[in-house]
Amino acid sequence: MTSRAEFTKTEDFWALAIGGLLLMSAILLLSLTYGRSLSADLDTAEEELQREDAGTPFHSVQWYEALDRMKEMDAGRTRIGKLLKTLTDKPGKWKADPLQAFHMSEQSVEAIRLSVTEDYEFYRTREEALHSAAIASQQDAANSNYDDSTLNDQATAAISAWRTVLSEGQGISKSYNSKPFSKWLGLASLFILLALLFGAGSKSQGFTIGSFVKGFVFVFMLGVLSFTLAGQSSMTKIGFGYAAWAILIGLFISNTVGTPSWVKSALRTEFFIKTGLVVLGAEILFGKILAIGLPGIFVAWVVTPIVLISTYWFGQKIIKIPSKTLNITVSADMSVCGVSAAVATAAACKASKEELTLAVGLSMIFTSIMMIVLPMVINTLGLPEVLGGAWIGGTIDATGAVVAAGAFLGDTALNVAATIKMIQNILIGVIAFGVAVYFARSEGAGGGAQVGWSEIWIRFPKFILGFIGASILFSLLYMLMGEDLGYALIDQGVIKSFSSRLRGWLFCLAFVSIGLSTNFKELKRHFSGGKPLILYVCGQTLNLALTLAMAYIMFYLVFPQITENI
Repeated sequence: MTSRAEFTKTEDFWALAIGGLLLMSAILLLSLTYGRSLSADLDTAEEELQREDAGTPFHSVQWYEALDRMKEMDAGRTRIGKLLKTLTDKPGKWKADPLQAFHMSEQSVEAIRLSVTEDYEFYRTREEALHSAAIASQQDAANSNYDDSTLNDQATAAISAWRTVLSEGQGISKSYNSKPFSKWLGLASLFILLALLFGAGSKSQGFTIGSFVKGFVFVFMLGVLSFTLAGQSSMTKIGFGYAAWAILIGLFISNTVGTPSWVKSALRTEFFIKTGLVVLGAEILFGKILAIGLPGIFVAWVVTPIVLISTYWFGQKIIKIPSKTLNITVSADMSVCGVSAAVATAAACKASKEELTLAVGLSMIFTSIMMIVLPMVINTLGLPEVLGGAWIGGTIDATGAVVAAGAFLGDTALNVAATIKMIQNILIGVIAFGVAVYFARSEGAGGGAQVGWSEIWIRFPKFILGFIGASILFSLLYMLMGEDLGYALIDQGVIKSFSSRLRGWLFCLAFVSIGLSTNFKELKRHFSGGKPLILYVCGQTLNLALTLAMAYIMFYLVFPQITENI
């Protein structure tokens, strides 16, 4: 059993500590400072909405205007909310001059304003005309005491036309009302904060803070570069985001000039990912986890054991791999979640170091390929984000690669993929325990080895508790605050102004680390040996087919109502 002192030196503990500290700091700062005043303002706005809605068969112009004012009452617009945004802000959008992603002068803002002035004036004229028409049509309906259904329908249509133009003009209005900014101070502050927190965590795990910070400078700079390239207007239009840039930049460096040795202490892929997933927990309310989890359990907990057992049987009976321990390690690596499952399974069955290295090498190669190719296949086939995310979450090995592949498709796919992968990760401890029991009782496993239920807890990826805990906590807070205050403080305050931005940074740093850690020349030798490669390919092919079929059945045939609400 892992002692308390030993646990405090693990990545899981520090991911829980860092993610929890940052989330709690944000919610406490916002709620203690602005919670009471926001609650009072929202109550007043709610009363206005009810007053404007009384006696009318449709939402009036005044009701929508009151709703717009109500939506502006959010914690993200407060002083602390703006501070949190500044701290976690990424480089902005740009066309020809990349420096505009970091700094916008008065002259540049004026140039942008002039470039959209004609469109803005046209939009404002049109919006004002439609607003007046909606008011007039609404008055006609009121003059008939709302007894004339034709006048009511005309008023509804006029108001809808006004709202449509108002929504379409948001981009033009935002450009016209641009303000000067500089992001250098925010980037420097974020670097210092993350360097201190992850430096402290790395020190407890055997690294020196100095070596981590030295390498982290390089990793953070590549993260900034990734966001900058993703912000270029052409890249934004084609959807080539920060995740792709972060991985490709890292791969280019590691496979050409090579990753500098002084950088490697900062390549903490799982540390960044685990912390990011703890933070992600605040964004996925527990009701949504349960919604995704119900069909997700079938995707992860039914398919995974079938693939594991089938692949192990195939390796023993069909291609006849000489080593049972290599067979089960590769099978678990491929079917559950890559390196973590391989390490846990290898320990449980007492596989050799060489066998573990081979399994991990195969996993890294196919993970690198699948996290790029599978999203492309999904887009080519035109699969919806929920189905694509479920397919990714159930098949790609590493958690970091799952998040990266999901990010290629969109936020919905990312959330579904990450949630299903976490549901699948829970099986690490169970499978390691089962493998330990099986090999302890079989010949050639050191026969007679004793295992206990504590093995499950030892193997269990404990950072998942942080994800679930954050989700439960923020779900309860949302419920206690009520929908309006919860939206203002949690949705618009903690999540939109802080956690989603911070999570993006943590994932970006992880993607950079993945790229810098992957050298195809070093991994090429793992393709030799024939049978392990055949085992992995055949097992993953079965995994892909069964996971896609189960995801479609569960999300679209058995639980379509759940899928509609994701």
